[in-house]
Amino acid sequence: MSGLQACGLLVGIFTSSLGMAASQSDSAGFIEDSHLDLLNRNFYFYRGMRNGSVNNLGANSHKPVSERNGYRSEWAQGLMSYYRSGFTQGTVGFGLDAFAMVGVKLDGGGGTTGTSLMPWGADGHPEQEFSKLGGAVKMQISKTVLKYGEQIPNVPVFSSNQFRLLPSSATGFTLVSNEVDKLTLQAGHFTAASSTDSSHNDGDITTDYTVLPPARAIDYVGGSYQVNDRLSFILYGSQLKDIWRQSYVNATYVMPLTATTALSFAFNLFDTHDYGKAKGGEIDNTSWSFMAGYSFGAHKVSVGYQKIDGDEPFDWAAYEGTQSGAVYLSNAGAVVPFSEPNEQSWQLRYDLDMAPLGIPGLTFMARYIRGDGMDNSNSNNPYYRRIGTYDPDAKNNKEWERNIDVGYVVQSGKAKNLSFRVRQSTHRASSGLRWPDHDEVRVIVEYPISIF
Repeated sequence: MSGLQACGLLVGIFTSSLGMAASQSDSAGFIEDSHLDLLNRNFYFYRGMRNGSVNNLGANSHKPVSERNGYRSEWAQGLMSYYRSGFTQGTVGFGLDAFAMVGVKLDGGGGTTGTSLMPWGADGHPEQEFSKLGGAVKMQISKTVLKYGEQIPNVPVFSSNQFRLLPSSATGFTLVSNEVDKLTLQAGHFTAASSTDSSHNDGDITTDYTVLPPARAIDYVGGSYQVNDRLSFILYGSQLKDIWRQSYVNATYVMPLTATTALSFAFNLFDTHDYGKAKGGEIDNTSWSFMAGYSFGAHKVSVGYQKIDGDEPFDWAAYEGTQSGAVYLSNAGAVVPFSEPNEQSWQLRYDLDMAPLGIPGLTFMARYIRGDGMDNSNSNNPYYRRIGTYDPDAKNNKEWERNIDVGYVVQSGKAKNLSFRVRQSTHRASSGLRWPDHDEVRVIVEYPISIF
């Protein structure tokens, strides 16, 4: 599940746990089971454009191309508060979840905006601050929870974006059931969205490539089954109204070899096809990835292969623009998902957990992903073709991305759980129709606090 970043781990765990409540028979009460959590996030984002690329966003869009800046740079502070009530007692329990968030600009201007940390106005200059407020009512019967309101979804076919200052959210219904041991079933229906840099909650549900018409709604159903501590399966189906129907399959297996060594295998597949009024044009895409890893002591080495089988790219649901959620394909890098039509890609990855070496909380990751074979010359989709047409001579269509990630989490004391993370990304392409060449650095400092 590449693309899930540690900077959003606390929020991701929190949002997932909302549907993982204990049985209604164990409810202690609306107030008695309440929780209030805060997350402070300080985020610095720099992306330098390379090889002639420029920043076309913000105030730059009002300037001649020759006068546009060649980089994006912003620094901001975010504070997120999450309240989760318990359930009233009885056969049917009722409760409330709510969140309040604020983002404050520390540095950045109209010429360097475009990182999606802060919104910008009609003049192209970023706002000094913005806020998000939302909530959902919930009802529990046994181990099944039904919710309606603004939520932070976290499923493979509709995942919140946790990779900026504040998370994206969406308004609708969710149903989460844990009636069967080791089996979690979920369903959802959402009709509006709020992006990472937006204060309103009535935005369109769009797609990552930004070229398809917005959808009136997205529906999904699926679940996960943990066979044992080694083997698990995930299966979901979704419907982006009058755009596509998309299915997702995942299988993960861990094979211990000794007390300190193990093999791991992860397979992901998305199958996407247009349906109904096909407002997004013809779509016929099957995309899959396979990742194999070898863990030994503090180290893990992984290799991955990913294939986009279709003349249209692999695309996924987003929040009123480009801010989609995590990409559940192994070769999705920190910036580039390697999801172009007919693209194939390879990955080599190294992870280091310093805990066995006497430095708990310190981690390191480096990976290199290379893709080639992009070709959309046979596509009949007028929307995706707007991005451009690849040279059918596939040997000339190549791209690569390198990621380096260093993180540290304080393990004890008054600053326990304070985390620091530095992420560096470099991307180069011979045919950069969508992703310009760049060098990027992100610095994220987080401090979670549990009030009660």
